[in-house]
Amino acid sequence: MAIYNPYQAYQQNSVATASPGELTLMLYNGCLKFMRLAKKGIEEKNVEVKNTNLLKAQKIIQELMVTLNTNLAVSKSMLAMYDYMNRRLIDANIKNDVSIIEEVEVHMTEFRDTWKQVIQTNRQKTFSQGGQA
Repeated sequence: MAIYNPYQAYQQNSVATASPGELTLMLYNGCLKFMRLAKKGIEEKNVEVKNTNLLKAQKIIQELMVTLNTNLAVSKSMLAMYDYMNRRLIDANIKNDVSIIEEVEVHMTEFRDTWKQVIQTNRQKTFSQGGQA
């Protein structure tokens, strides 16, 4: 018999009803969360926690790379930056180096904050266009 978990149900519903832009934002936030957990693993000398969470962060970065719209010029720059961040997380995992994770966190936070602004701008445009109709 399955145990009902309202938080898990909420999470599944959030993902199922999110727009593509919101899903990307969730990926950025998830990546940042896993990097924070990996840093905690390094600080606590817990290799399994560090490794598991860095691998999760890397998988998210790889997903972001795969889903880039390559028809846009900016995508090439983003792809190169995602690749760089992915390689740096590999280095952080090998070297147990919190400072490398913090470097990647800065870049990922910039991507996330920019993406958040894009979503908000698009919502405002949609709202203002809808209000004029």
